[in-house]
Amino acid sequence: MIKAAPVQRKFLTPGVYVLLSIVLIGVFFAVRRFLFGIGAISNLNDQYPWGIWIAIDVASGVALAAGGFTTAALAHIFHRHRYEALVRPALLTALLGYTFVALGLLVDLGRFYNIWHPLMPSMWSGHSVLFEVGICVMFYLTVLYIEFMPVVVERFMGRVALPGWLAHFKGVVEFLLRLFDRTLGRVMALFIIAGVLLSCLHQSSLGALMVIVPYKMHPLWHTPILPLLFLMSAIAVGFPMVIVESIWAARTFGRKPEMHLLSSLGKTVSVLLFVYFSFKVGDMIIRGTVPWLFQPGLESFMFVLEMVGGVILPGAMLLSSRIRHSAPHLLAAALLVVFGVVLNRINVFLVAYKPLYATERYFPAIGEIAVTAGLIATLILVYRLMVTVFPVMAVETESDRSVEEWAHDVETKRADQRMSVPRGNTAVTQRRDS
Repeated sequence: MIKAAPVQRKFLTPGVYVLLSIVLIGVFFAVRRFLFGIGAISNLNDQYPWGIWIAIDVASGVALAAGGFTTAALAHIFHRHRYEALVRPALLTALLGYTFVALGLLVDLGRFYNIWHPLMPSMWSGHSVLFEVGICVMFYLTVLYIEFMPVVVERFMGRVALPGWLAHFKGVVEFLLRLFDRTLGRVMALFIIAGVLLSCLHQSSLGALMVIVPYKMHPLWHTPILPLLFLMSAIAVGFPMVIVESIWAARTFGRKPEMHLLSSLGKTVSVLLFVYFSFKVGDMIIRGTVPWLFQPGLESFMFVLEMVGGVILPGAMLLSSRIRHSAPHLLAAALLVVFGVVLNRINVFLVAYKPLYATERYFPAIGEIAVTAGLIATLILVYRLMVTVFPVMAVETESDRSVEEWAHDVETKRADQRMSVPRGNTAVTQRRDS
């Protein structure tokens, strides 16, 4: 059974102060946006109604939060319980990712105070892809908070200490915590399945948003299977995000990364990238868009960069057992996958998109960049705070660690032996024949 505990580390560090300064700059521009309108800090206009707040804050943020449902599906639906140690950190990353997607939408929406409208059945539209995205994100965010409730219960049950006059409610809070503890375990499987289903729906629907603008998108990206490609790329980046989060968190908090788990995830990622690449190339061949690769320009360069740097290179790296069993190399490969998916979302929503009568190309303003950087910095700070308060990170016993280290060492030695034996070695061949 995997045990978890809050990380015993001080919150304020030099890196935290840097992040806080970025947050304050983002807050300054966000306040200007809400006081004077979107045009006061952005380059958005009638020709380019969306920019990096959609491409990065929303589309990329939703994709990078896919580690929550992919890891939950792996551990609980496919019963790979050895990955339980990765579930809670991935769940927290997904929860914070979707929460900050909603905050990013508040900045991007003109009438941000109407964001609650999709919850009203009288305002539903069954013909709107955007409605499907909005309602699924709202439902999935609710599911994520429900899935995180056992962590909250585990942290506070039996340790409720309310100050002042709030102490009168201690019995009520304890009762509610124990009630949640008894009931959540019985129905959690339903929420996990619902989370996987909702994630698949809105991950694909984000791609469907751009299918309806065939004359405003470059042929290298516009395709009827764009929803499928968005879903496949989100699934492919889910495990790399878990790898990045696990290794970075281990370095930040002075822990040892679970390489025996992360290396096996890396092998799965290489398969997912190969499948995604096959669908991408097959779609281009069927639609006859391969000649566009040889047309000089920004679009062809960005497409090649996306596919080579974000799919082919990390996929080839993760085929190597030596790379998968090295934390720095595994982190580099996972970061390349993350880079490829983020670049794909930027390409689809910004690079490939061009209005019919555009007079100039969109480029984000300083205010847009500052707000986006502020949201990312805030997410990192909240993650650090959450893992120091709640039992998110797994705690390993000495016996478990020794077994895992032994298994990892054996796998590494086998990989080194395979790499060190040259092909066509006559001595090896003679011994095998004899």
